[in-house]
Amino acid sequence: MKVDLTGALNSMLQKTIKEYRAADECGDTRSARTKALECAGLLEQIAQSSPGQREIYMKRAQEWRVIAGQVEARGSGKVVESAGTGENEFLTYAESLIATTPVRWGDIGGLENVKRLMMETIVIAGLSKPESIKPWKGILLFGPPGTGKTLLAAAAAGSLNATFFDVKADRVLSKYFGESSKMVSGLYAAARMHSPSIVFVDEFDALSQSRGGDTSEATRKLLSTLLTELDGLQDKKSGQLLLTLAATNTPWDLDPAVLSRFPRRIYVTLPDPEACCEILKIHTKDLDCSSLDLGALGAHCVENLYSGRDIQNLCQQAIWHMIREENTNLHHLAELPFDELKERSLKVRGLCADDFDDAFENIRSPITRSDLQRYDEWMEKFGE
Repeated sequence: MKVDLTGALNSMLQKTIKEYRAADECGDTRSARTKALECAGLLEQIAQSSPGQREIYMKRAQEWRVIAGQVEARGSGKVVESAGTGENEFLTYAESLIATTPVRWGDIGGLENVKRLMMETIVIAGLSKPESIKPWKGILLFGPPGTGKTLLAAAAAGSLNATFFDVKADRVLSKYFGESSKMVSGLYAAARMHSPSIVFVDEFDALSQSRGGDTSEATRKLLSTLLTELDGLQDKKSGQLLLTLAATNTPWDLDPAVLSRFPRRIYVTLPDPEACCEILKIHTKDLDCSSLDLGALGAHCVENLYSGRDIQNLCQQAIWHMIREENTNLHHLAELPFDELKERSLKVRGLCADDFDDAFENIRSPITRSDLQRYDEWMEKFGE
């Protein structure tokens, strides 16, 4: 079976680009050149793992070899800025944000209405249709933390076999003036090159908070670039899929201009009792749960204002309660060599109500009813 190494290679590439930039900024010519060559080598490896996009990655690899040569020739100068290779660097950095995702729609418990709305959006984008029917190009997912917004984005990309750009806000924020806006431009340039693409921006409010008197010039420049890129996605003549999914726990902090670029705003709520049962089944699927009243457990999760993440943690707590009861001397085995550990088996039994009683005592939701009321009010004013 062929192993997909693209995700691991992209992670290594992202780390190496950061190391290159750090070396270049402090004038360490030797390390900067070495890191630039490492970037080229990693891109060549990614090219071999991505036959459909081989030429794109090989071109990026050659550009990094050019950067390496310029670093060597110019000594400790700022090669990326002076030699016109900055755009290539930011494009390559954006490509390092590409992630592989095995998640499919069926892997997500509950959220049926949210999944339906997202599926409709994606399907319409791909179908032949009259010109007056325009697909949404951006979806804002908002709601309490831990409700599955990241999973939804991963499922959208995984089910389509689309290129998935998994972007955390801190990955496109820089302390250097103008670099954040260049990173955003590089991100969307890479997404267009690798279409069909889904750009998922988590903690979106960090990039697009409301503009006010205290907003820095760098932040305003970043926001302006972001708005320009989002407007650019509205190319009616393009048959490619480039969908931006933005997630936030604080939708009320978003700049109105940014909000207008996301006409489809979907509230990802806490799970209802039925969804709680589905999530419980997903996280205990290979254990005997025949003695459990899943309906009662699901109702208790709703009473405690649990998110999907809280329920996952609840299941882990219950499982560990069972493990400790069945393996009272487990910690003593830490003295054994790992090869010997692999020859032994963990003692397990079916999960019971006592396991979950103990888990409920340890899992507390950070969400309050007043928080939910605020989400409901924002949904009433601005939501889907």
